[in-house]
Amino acid sequence: MYIVYLIFVYVLGSIPFAWIIAKVFKNVDIRKYGSGNPGATNVYRTISKPLGVLTLILDVLKGFIPVYLVPYFWNLNTAKESVFVNSVVYYIIIVSLLVILGHVFSIFLKFKGGKGVAVGLGVFLAINPIATLCSLTVFMVVVVLTKYVSLSSIFASITLPIGMYFFSNHNIIKSSSYELLIFSVIVVLLVIIRHISNIKRLLNGTENKISGSKSSK
Repeated sequence: MYIVYLIFVYVLGSIPFAWIIAKVFKNVDIRKYGSGNPGATNVYRTISKPLGVLTLILDVLKGFIPVYLVPYFWNLNTAKESVFVNSVVYYIIIVSLLVILGHVFSIFLKFKGGKGVAVGLGVFLAINPIATLCSLTVFMVVVVLTKYVSLSSIFASITLPIGMYFFSNHNIIKSSSYELLIFSVIVVLLVIIRHISNIKRLLNGTENKISGSKSSK
């Protein structure tokens, strides 16, 4: 049953809501518009702002729900053994990683996908809502000041492990601060790697702002 759930989580993460929504509502392939990234930001910037918000919500939910359900799935509330609890922690990490990897390497898009930011937001809202909301605040501040979603995503992800460290008592499993902190660092590295092309465009002044315009240098 646990293996089946992991397969389900990866398939769920692979659902390309950006591609589906752009295709259903506008009959376009989002991969051929804007940045070419099948993610919420590209839908918001090039197709429709409401549809971009809808894509964001669905991507966040597909990260949040499978992780949030794990403690109930394992009936953690009735478990007292530390070995059992540690097993659940690692299972949560595997579930979280699979849903993110499913989004980034979607089986429905020939193992290509989004940047992983929105689904990662959902994952960490389930793992540690306080730390995640702090990072979300950083995201909002940076995006208001710079209008760059990519830069805001990078800054927000970098601050996540800091929040995970200081607010570890808000973790989904309170005895798992070390493991989940390490996992948050791994996710940050994945997000940065996925944004390498954006970083290059930021440096040479060709990165698109959230409005769709490019920076002037």
